[in-house]
Amino acid sequence: MPLRTPTCPPGRTGTILIDVSEKPVALDLDDSGLARGLPRPVGQDEIQGVPYRPVGFRDDDLPTALGRAAQWLREVQDWLGEPVDVIGVHLDYDDTPGGIYYEVKLLCNDEDLAGVPIALRAQRRDEERGEAVGVEGG
Repeated sequence: MPLRTPTCPPGRTGTILIDVSEKPVALDLDDSGLARGLPRPVGQDEIQGVPYRPVGFRDDDLPTALGRAAQWLREVQDWLGEPVDVIGVHLDYDDTPGGIYYEVKLLCNDEDLAGVPIALRAQRRDEERGEAVGVEGG
């Protein structure tokens, strides 16, 4: 059975379960369906809605916005333990007076931002320990 996008019911937080090939995987998600341990962009930068979450980095200086996007990707990659699946990069601008000019959006895989790879690795470790204990105890 393929992975399905994890979502929390409106107004609910906490652990939810998703089906991964017959075995449920526990995820600790917040109201928006993001893993609680996920590093968050700061200031005016944000993680937006699903199914592919645009993570926006806004600045009047494009290299600065790109630099913050790259730094965030490094932090998330370290947290996730593998590269983040970035589906696309979108650049937009706002030339209204007083607005922040550039917005760089990284279109990120929702399951990565929910911490699914972390939960799957933990589940595999638990299963391996259980099998090892069963073999040693048997």
